[in-house]
Amino acid sequence: MAQSVVDVHSHIITPEFVSSLEREGRLTDEGFPLPKYDVESHLRWMEEAGVQTSVLTLAAPQPTSADVVRQTNEAAARVKKEHPGRFLFCAALPLPDVSKALEEAKYALDVLKADGIKLATNVGGQYLGAPELDTLFTFLNERKAVVILHPHRPEPVNRQVMQQTPLAMQEYLAETTRAVANMISRNVLARYNHIKVVVPHCGAYLPLAVPRMKSLTPVMQANKMVGEIDYEANLRALYYDLAGAHSPEVIRMLLTITTPDHLLYGSDYPYVAPQVLTQSLARMKQYLSDETDLAPFREMILYKNAYQIFK
Repeated sequence: MAQSVVDVHSHIITPEFVSSLEREGRLTDEGFPLPKYDVESHLRWMEEAGVQTSVLTLAAPQPTSADVVRQTNEAAARVKKEHPGRFLFCAALPLPDVSKALEEAKYALDVLKADGIKLATNVGGQYLGAPELDTLFTFLNERKAVVILHPHRPEPVNRQVMQQTPLAMQEYLAETTRAVANMISRNVLARYNHIKVVVPHCGAYLPLAVPRMKSLTPVMQANKMVGEIDYEANLRALYYDLAGAHSPEVIRMLLTITTPDHLLYGSDYPYVAPQVLTQSLARMKQYLSDETDLAPFREMILYKNAYQIFK
């Protein structure tokens, strides 16, 4: 991965995954159709854009079948093996069943040699930060796992809201912020402090939410709604990919809640047209060279930070 771009936010979409959604009538669960995916096209874009390594995760929505989750993880493992140095993958888990999720996490990390775990912000209304997930987080902490988060459709959901403002436009940002805030309010990231968590889409609303959470914590504590919250320890576990609407201003805002060694390049391939992603990466490279306050972090963001967390 050295000396070239590492993309920590890309998705694998297998025929088995698509077929399972089709059978269940869930192809548009997230409000828009799944893009087509094949490894050859992905590699072609990587060559064009100058991306050395991409980290694959399962797209939304979450499969209901543990077998489909297993098939997807095995497919990602094959892609990694067949293209050494070009792909890593973070395995999906068949939540909300925690026992099955633990079984799949062990299989993925030990047998498939997954590079981390992908977690949805919620599965069927079971949100990250929920007490029933502590057993899973205990295991991931023991393994010092990298966890990549991705927003899924909130549950329960007002479908009319989705029609007015597509999930990807607004609710995905709220959903990501909600899940991370849940974990912070229960000190999940502080308690399981060997886990590195990658937050997608430029940190969603967290640069705005974290100061507000801090300011309201004394009031919440006085009303016995939350206990002690170790903000420093929780935030130390969080990394942020820059998939989506990145800019110098967005990076500066993120640096109000994190440090430059916690920022990572992400594309969101194949959800964005390849030519748009190529132009977007070129623009990032340009402003990371031109903006004097950000230029020292250019190589860190493009590849060095990813190398450190996936080493």
